[in-house]
Amino acid sequence: QVQLVESGGGLVQAGGSLRLSCAASGSTFSNYAMGWFRQAPGKEREFVAVISWSGRRTNYTDSVNGRFTISRDNAKNTVYLQMNSLKPEDTAVYYCAKVRTPFDFSRISVRLDGYDSWGQGTQVTVSS
Repeated sequence: QVQLVESGGGLVQAGGSLRLSCAASGSTFSNYAMGWFRQAPGKEREFVAVISWSGRRTNYTDSVNGRFTISRDNAKNTVYLQMNSLKPEDTAVYYCAKVRTPFDFSRISVRLDGYDSWGQGTQVTVSS
């Protein structure tokens, strides 16, 4: 069972940037696509971005496309989410997660049930 630990959240003004990190335990990190999700108060958890096991393919939800960049360093067992041009509506707890099936980058990677390991989350607050 992999353990995921997010960091890098905080308070930032609108238009600012933050970089989230997610450190994973386990030697098979490089076999799995990794995703970022977020959950705002009173709302359901939603997909933000996903990256394939090699890092060659990515996918983003429309609202962050062009502003956020997901990346990974398999040598460090870490996945990142660079967030630029932040907006107040980006305020949420951000979670990283591991895709359930190795070497899978199918459409299920945008759905919560495609993931089987989750971090504890890191708070991102964007002030207007």
